[in-house]
Amino acid sequence: MAHELTGDQSCLADDRFAIVVSRYNQSITSQLLNGAIKTLTAAGLPEDQIVVAWVPGAFEIPLIAERLAASGKYAAVLCLGAVIRGETTHDQHINRAVSVGVTDVALKTGVPVLFGVLTCDTLEQAIHRSGGNVGNKGVECAEAALEMASLLKKLND
Repeated sequence: MAHELTGDQSCLADDRFAIVVSRYNQSITSQLLNGAIKTLTAAGLPEDQIVVAWVPGAFEIPLIAERLAASGKYAAVLCLGAVIRGETTHDQHINRAVSVGVTDVALKTGVPVLFGVLTCDTLEQAIHRSGGNVGNKGVECAEAALEMASLLKKLND
């Protein structure tokens, strides 16, 4: 039988997590942030071991995520934002740049960098995904961060 490795949603006493959150669409992103922090603290992480870095918009997320991940201080970096389609294709360019940037940071640093950026057509969709009837993507991002940090520790043991 194959040996399977899986992460779990626990954390160690010395774990620290960083969250990069966009100020643009803050009524949405603050709900994502609240969900992420509640999830991390419910897993046993003291709130003083969570660092939150606010950036102007989603486009700025990868740079700050890279600095935090490269510091070696964090078990994972969560990236939270909300890009809502407007009248042009601007949202598509932002979404592509941020998703590629976040992926590059994770691969470059070896630190889990989680994509919790909503890419919605409407404000209503964003509301539903930030604590409404579709759940809270900040919660899901934090759950994935916990699991990935745990799995990486198991791989390193």
